Amino acid sequence: MFYEPRDNDHGLPFNPLKACVVPRPIGWISTVDSGGAVNLAPFSFFNMLSYNPPYVLFSSGMHPDSAHKDTVRNVEQTGEFVYNMATWEQREAMNASALIVERGVDELAAAGLEALPSSLVRPPRVKGAPVHFECRHYRTLDLPGRTPRAAHKVVLGEVVGVHIDDAALTADGLLDVARIRPIARLGYMDYVSVEQIFSMEKEMPEDRIGQAAE
Repeated sequence: MFYEPRDNDHGLPFNPLKACVVPRPIGWISTVDSGGAVNLAPFSFFNMLSYNPPYVLFSSGMHPDSAHKDTVRNVEQTGEFVYNMATWEQREAMNASALIVERGVDELAAAGLEALPSSLVRPPRVKGAPVHFECRHYRTLDLPGRTPRAAHKVVLGEVVGVHIDDAALTADGLLDVARIRPIARLGYMDYVSVEQIFSMEKEMPEDRIGQAAE
């Protein structure tokens, strides 16, 4: 099949587009506003962009009234946010934090979660998440939509601090991803958790080994 997203003429009962780029890590983002009120929200458009220094991004749509979401407003006001790794164990709390849209509500507390202090930024971390990235705002990009509600804000941040729970590490010092079971977004209303891992070595053809050494 072929269809043009502008026309959305796929002929299927549901738009398949988001199911075609999977799994997408969940950016469970905690922020504070200029008065110190806490906000927590998950974003299914999230990823890591670079390594040295590390940058991450998340993309946020608009509220039904076409207003920017609290997370974006808070990041642009304060210049800080925290990424918390969402796992199978906290899947219900993550989902609950997505359903609270009233401004000024502390989603972290409302979802029954506890806060941990961060080291370098003001937004708190989510207790129980095995990984946290403390981030400073780098830039926001505006992605125009075909309707006002379809516009997105892409927030880029530099990772300035990393927390990893010691219990999430193996005896060899590797992150035990299979045990902590991060969850990710699929299409439709579907999610997935990491349960099976395989490794592949990158083998260079013999005729290129000398070139790589040079």
